[in-house]
Amino acid sequence: MFHLPDHAVIAAALERVDVVIEPELLDRAHYAGAACFPPDYEGELPWREMWERYLAAYVDELDIPEDLRDDAVSRLESEFATAAIWRRVIPGSADGLRTLSETGVRLGVVSNADGDVGARLRDQEILQLGPGPGVEVETLIDSGQVGVMKPDPRIFEMALIALELTPEQVWYVGDMPGIDVAGARRGYRAVPHGSLRLQRAPRLRTRDLTGRSGRPHLSLRFRHRFDPRAG
Repeated sequence: MFHLPDHAVIAAALERVDVVIEPELLDRAHYAGAACFPPDYEGELPWREMWERYLAAYVDELDIPEDLRDDAVSRLESEFATAAIWRRVIPGSADGLRTLSETGVRLGVVSNADGDVGARLRDQEILQLGPGPGVEVETLIDSGQVGVMKPDPRIFEMALIALELTPEQVWYVGDMPGIDVAGARRGYRAVPHGSLRLQRAPRLRTRDLTGRSGRPHLSLRFRHRFDPRAG
């Protein structure tokens, strides 16, 4: 929700295999890959299969020459295995979160991360538990700390328990259909966000978060991180 892969790290990695890419193309490549994580799978999320599709779509979008594709994929997989690569703040994401907070909705985060996403978001002054320079959230569930990853419903249930709420009281916002939307199939009102090739979905407006009484409902803010080592 708040981070994308660091342009400089990806560009430098590809240069080591003689691929020179304009940094502004990298977000498009990421979203092309993200579309390879659809929500309509059966059973357990096929992590390895979808991750390989992600990488293939990524290099396709960058139009990497055929003779360099294998080396590029290998280099990208190595870089993506490092959680710290997910550190470039999506333009406008912090402002959007603050605008959402100003409506009075309650906020929480569920993240597939490395155990340090809370510190990273706090240091970047995006959000934190309790008062601080960023937006205040009530709970932050990091898969690296709790040992369960999205789309496993248990990680979402942890947030509900922490907030003492039911799924019907939650707006769920996420940018990965196969991880976020599929994981929210437990009564949440799921609102995919993202761009480019991700599925179409209704836009979430701040006025949608209030009931007829004008009192705000909860909004859970979810984000994701790929983990190519999973599955």
